Amino acid sequence: MNPVIALVGRPNVGKSTLFNRLTRTRDALVADFAGLTRDRKYGNGALGDKTYTVIDTGGISGNEEGIDAAMAEQSLLAIDEADIVLFMVDGRSGLTAADEAIANHLRVNQKKTWLVVNKTDGLEEHSASADFWQLGLGDPRPIAAAHGRNVTSLIDEVLAPFPPREVNAAPPDLSNGIRIGVIGRPNVGKSTLVNRLLGEERVIVFDEAGTTRDAIEIPFERRGKPYVLVDTAGVRRRKNVKETAEKFSIIKTLEAIKDCHVAVMVLDARSGLVDQDLHLLDYVLSSGRALVLAVNKWDGLEQEAKDKMRTEVKRRLGFADYAEMHFISALHGTAVGDLYPSVTRAFDSANSHWSTNRLTTLLQDAVSEHQPPLVHGRRIKLRMAHQGGSNPPIIVVHGNQTGSLPEAYKRYLINTFRKVLKVRGTPMRFEFRSGDNPYDENAGASDREKAKKRELNRTREARKKRR
Repeated sequence: MNPVIALVGRPNVGKSTLFNRLTRTRDALVADFAGLTRDRKYGNGALGDKTYTVIDTGGISGNEEGIDAAMAEQSLLAIDEADIVLFMVDGRSGLTAADEAIANHLRVNQKKTWLVVNKTDGLEEHSASADFWQLGLGDPRPIAAAHGRNVTSLIDEVLAPFPPREVNAAPPDLSNGIRIGVIGRPNVGKSTLVNRLLGEERVIVFDEAGTTRDAIEIPFERRGKPYVLVDTAGVRRRKNVKETAEKFSIIKTLEAIKDCHVAVMVLDARSGLVDQDLHLLDYVLSSGRALVLAVNKWDGLEQEAKDKMRTEVKRRLGFADYAEMHFISALHGTAVGDLYPSVTRAFDSANSHWSTNRLTTLLQDAVSEHQPPLVHGRRIKLRMAHQGGSNPPIIVVHGNQTGSLPEAYKRYLINTFRKVLKVRGTPMRFEFRSGDNPYDENAGASDREKAKKRELNRTREARKKRR
């Protein structure tokens, strides 16, 4: 097992900056104001022949109320979980009462603690560290996390008691397993659902929009099968986004959607569908992600409200009718377990592979059942189909005049393939290609390019006749 290093300290001392430095990523949001990090965030790193796991935590000030109290609780859980604690203080601000309170807690817990004085760039190191000797936690270690100064030597010393990894052992991969992105508007119950799926209070839940600010990745196993849950920040309408930190949070959410295998879209049964739900779903579709719909806060609703929500969902979400839908209560756990089979089916469908023979046979059966229309007196012919990719599945259909194929017929083919191949929970994409005459000077050009060239030739012929 990797040694676990927890980064703790009061707000805005540079914990997330050091986290990014140690993991060689930009996973943790960084901004020049307090309280940006709220949940525990995990990452892996390596130095030479030794590997480690780092936990970024929210700041502890000692006088927390409301959501700050939940943040502090997450930080204390990280301390309990860690083998090593890097207690970070601010060399520019000097010693504070909050620093002393955290030091007292660490002494009581008897955790192996290293006192790290950050932001010493441009300062005389001994002067910047002088105030912190009185904390009684040993030698203060001056660093500049933003520039990487003294960071490598610090981690080298911290990891000295731990054995190197085995020659053939690879660092743990957080991306192993089905990646499930839990997405939705602010305050629809995403973090509550994540905790319910995990069976523990892993992320902060608070009755306030915007509680989650970063995309939190949580690897776990269920019945021997690996998963990675990604709790994301809520996405509001662009005109309502004012803070720079929220803009970065939304960017991280959109990146998480692209990186996940299956998106679980959480809808609020009490507020109903709004335009922002549709915009977010449209982004999931355009990204090609598999999708499961979870209508939350279903318990306690009057029957009339339930019927209204069902009707609204059926009417407005017809474009995502391939997604399986569940009516759940994340708070009470009602029907939450049913999400896992739907996620697995969606993942399997998105990554399915079919032989060219099977797809061509299916295409020919669909064409014989319902012929394509005539175009300029000529029948559109569809000859063969093969798979051009997966996640989402891409079916490439070859024929002639495919650029003139009506949208209605394309939908007919998509629905036929989806039904026969039993594809559930993922979009399917079709690409139509026209066959080329090897003696045609336009071979390889698209239908649109060929039409433009024909029109250009007709214009030239007309000019010649006028001359």
